[in-house]
Amino acid sequence: MHRMVNGLLVAMGMVVLVGCSSYHHHHGMGAGKSDAYWQKGQQDMEGLINRTVQDPNKAKEVNTLVGEIINELKASREQERNYHRELYTLNTSYTAEPAEFSKILNEATVQRAQSSAKVLSLRFKMKELMTADEWKAMSDEMLSYSSRYQHGGGGPKSSY
Repeated sequence: MHRMVNGLLVAMGMVVLVGCSSYHHHHGMGAGKSDAYWQKGQQDMEGLINRTVQDPNKAKEVNTLVGEIINELKASREQERNYHRELYTLNTSYTAEPAEFSKILNEATVQRAQSSAKVLSLRFKMKELMTADEWKAMSDEMLSYSSRYQHGGGGPKSSY
């Protein structure tokens, strides 16, 4: 159970690392600006992986997986925005039935679960390519990086 929690924390760390482009942070910005933040997050991860993973071929594979995670996160975020737009539009209809809202909410829940499962699967593929020491070094650095962006300014809460 502890390993699963740690795995999810690392996956979430990746989300935080590339989360500079979150909806709240860039609300109202154009897609080009948001893409620049995703790209910056991916570059930061690439640098971290290249410093952490000793085998250059494995580092390249891990970076490819990170790219897939970022693409999944971007697609999922866009789909989530679409569901919100559908809900806002439906909300303007006086005659909208509860089932119509439930349908959108259920679809959004399924989409989030599928996206989370894909990210988690990619996380495990990354882990398989790395040694335990490389994984710990990367996780510690990601935790340190993400703590800079937490509200309240506290440092890392725990170690992987």
